[in-house]
Amino acid sequence: MQHIKNFTLTCKAKRKFQWLSAVALAALTLSTSLAMAQTLDTDLPGQGSPVQALQGSVAEESFQTMLVNSALEKLGYAPQPIKEVAYPTAHVAVANGDATFLAVHWDPLHQDYYANAGGDAKLLRTGQYAGPAAQGYLIDKATAEKYKITNIDQLRDPNLAKLFDQDGDGKADLTGCDPGWGCEAMIEHHLDAYKLRATVQHVQGSYAALIADTIGRYGRGEPVLYYTWTPYWVSGVLVPGKDVVWLQVPFSSNPQKANTRLGDGSDYGFAVNTTRIVVNRAWAEKNPAAAKLFEVMRLPIADINAQNERMRSGENTQADIARHTAGWIKYHQPLFDSWIAQALAAARAGVAVGDIHAAR
Repeated sequence: MQHIKNFTLTCKAKRKFQWLSAVALAALTLSTSLAMAQTLDTDLPGQGSPVQALQGSVAEESFQTMLVNSALEKLGYAPQPIKEVAYPTAHVAVANGDATFLAVHWDPLHQDYYANAGGDAKLLRTGQYAGPAAQGYLIDKATAEKYKITNIDQLRDPNLAKLFDQDGDGKADLTGCDPGWGCEAMIEHHLDAYKLRATVQHVQGSYAALIADTIGRYGRGEPVLYYTWTPYWVSGVLVPGKDVVWLQVPFSSNPQKANTRLGDGSDYGFAVNTTRIVVNRAWAEKNPAAAKLFEVMRLPIADINAQNERMRSGENTQADIARHTAGWIKYHQPLFDSWIAQALAAARAGVAVGDIHAAR
C-alpha cells in the first residue's frame, strides 16, 4: 500500500508548489500567443522550424505539453497550436510525420498503440518525463469498512455488487474509461478475467462528467466504485486512505501478461506506468537537440497534480495553463536552463539518435 500512497500525491503533498506563487510574476512575461509571435533566433538548432504537438482528450495534459513546447521554443523551434486527438490516432500521426511528438505516452499502457503505429522503426520513445503513475479501482472507505471489501473479485457476490448499483439493474456501476484511452481495454479485460460480467457494468462516456457525478454521489453519502489514475486531480478530492480505498485484484491479468504485483505484495491490476515522450524517428534523427531535450526532461507527479487542481478550481483556459507553465519555469529556472544547455550541447556535438539513451 505504501507504494500506491507514494504515487497518489496531491496538492497537499510535501513542497506544496511554491512555483504556483511565481505564476503571477510570470503572467505578464509569457503567454502562448506572445511566445509564438516572438522573432526566432535562426542561430539556434531549431532554425525557426515548426513543431506540432499532439495530446489526448484529457485537458489536464496541456500543462505537460506546453512545458515541452516552451523548452523547444528556447531551442529555436516554432511550436504550433497543440492539437487534440485520440491516442491511437496520435501515435499513427507522429509515425507518419503528420505531427512531431506526443508528450503523454503511457508506457506500458500505450504499448499496443506504439507497436501498431510502426514501433521503433518509425517512432522514438525516450526519457522518463513523468512517473511513476498508478491506476486502479477504488471504492468509498465507509462501504469498504462496513462490508470488509478489499478485493474487486468480491463484487462477484450479487449482494455486494448491488451496493454500487445506480440504475436499478442489479449490477455495480463502475465509473470507467473513455474509449480510445487504453485503460478501457484493460477494464474490459479484467471484467472477463475476474468473472465480473454478471455483476459489474463498465460505465463509459465522458470521464469528466462521470467522475463529477461519482464525486457528487460520494458527497451524498452513497457508495461509489470508480477507476482513476495518477497524476490527476481526482485523488486530491477523494483522497485514498481517507475518503476512499484502492481495491486489489485476485491475480495479475493483462494482454501483455505482465506482472502487476508491487514490491509489498499488493496488486491493483495495472502496471505502474511512466509517461514518456514519443517523437517521429526521422525528425528526431535530424534534430539531436530536441531528441536530447526529450531524454532529459523530468516533471514531478506532484507538480502535475497541483496544476491539475488549479484547473479543477476554474483556472482552465489556455491562457491560464500558459501562465501556470510560465510560473513553473520561473520557479525551476536552473533546472529548466540545464535541460536547454544539455540539448544545445547535443546539437553542437551532433549526437545521433542512436546515442541517446532511449529505453524501449
